[in-house]
Amino acid sequence: MPEAGLIFPRDEFRGRVNRLQSHMQAAQIDALLLTTPADVFYVTDFLTRFWESPARPWFVVVPATGDPVAVIPAIGAELMGRGWISDIRTWDAPDPVDDGVTLLADTIAELVPSGGTIGLPMGLETHLRMPVQDFTRLTALIVPRRIADATAIVQRTREIKSEGEIAKIRAACAIADRAFARVPEFAQAGRPLNHVFRDFQITLLQEGADWVSYVAGGAGQGGYGDVISPATSAPLCDGDILMLDTGAVREGYFCDFDRNYAIGAPDDAARRAHAALYAATDVALNTLRPGMTAADLHRILTDALRAEGATPGGGRLGHGLGITLTEWPSLTAKDTTVLREGMVLTLEPGVQITPDKIMVHEENIVLRAEGPELLSARAPQELPQLD
Repeated sequence: MPEAGLIFPRDEFRGRVNRLQSHMQAAQIDALLLTTPADVFYVTDFLTRFWESPARPWFVVVPATGDPVAVIPAIGAELMGRGWISDIRTWDAPDPVDDGVTLLADTIAELVPSGGTIGLPMGLETHLRMPVQDFTRLTALIVPRRIADATAIVQRTREIKSEGEIAKIRAACAIADRAFARVPEFAQAGRPLNHVFRDFQITLLQEGADWVSYVAGGAGQGGYGDVISPATSAPLCDGDILMLDTGAVREGYFCDFDRNYAIGAPDDAARRAHAALYAATDVALNTLRPGMTAADLHRILTDALRAEGATPGGGRLGHGLGITLTEWPSLTAKDTTVLREGMVLTLEPGVQITPDKIMVHEENIVLRAEGPELLSARAPQELPQLD
């Protein structure tokens, strides 16, 4: 069982840090600087919604050997202290003169030899959660030490999930499964779409989500135009296709999958689109194996859709999943990331029904040695109808 104050046992975090350090040593990186909510949570167990406030930067330094050091605003010391990190250095923030920069520079100077290298994620799907002017000042203070890109170090470590992490994602998926099963309670003809979205979020919370960071979807006659627009007050009508998509969170881990529903009897084009999406997903579930690339999986899905007479939708057809709603890799024709055992992925084929209407289908899987294991309950083979 996890220790008090920890989502996972202490050894889970030590294992993560050890794997990071192994990659760091191979890349000749003397310390890793982490600044984002997901990366900080990944190594420390520091889980809070206080990240919604952009007023304060937060830092964790992972040395090449030994335990991480937290350099954080004093307001976070009590929560950080409940986890496994013992070296917690604080300042009173926000400080318009020196918002942790000197304290961080001193920590780096202590942990990294003169002339050493500090790794910082700099590539796709990363960002620097501190003011650029403070980062410029930091780099000057730590000279002759230098900053280098550590994107691959973090991504190759985080993309392989432990069984404990997989269990958290499976639990989040189960919450969404139960919420989707209740959609007929609040979605029917005449119900405004924005009310359906709100009720879906309420249902997710009732079923056990800690919070609902993401709800999206769409509705329209025979299909929908996109899957990211805010819900409007337009009522659902017979002939509409309703899609709901969620990234609900349980103990820091996301699910991310959708379900489609017909309001009244669907037309033939919508039925065919749903059948093609289901069939393409089946092909991926039956053929995907470790060692394939993200581009291979994208090709499997697009070829399967075309074999069903459907026109694949543009963009990526899935992605990684974990402590953020979307993680690397992206299932596109250009992403050559090798898919490895232990990755959690979404399968998200989409089809274009008409030039202005689409349908998207999504499932969550973990890649095992013998192939995919579903974490979300498989969607119905036939498009569900809501009367």
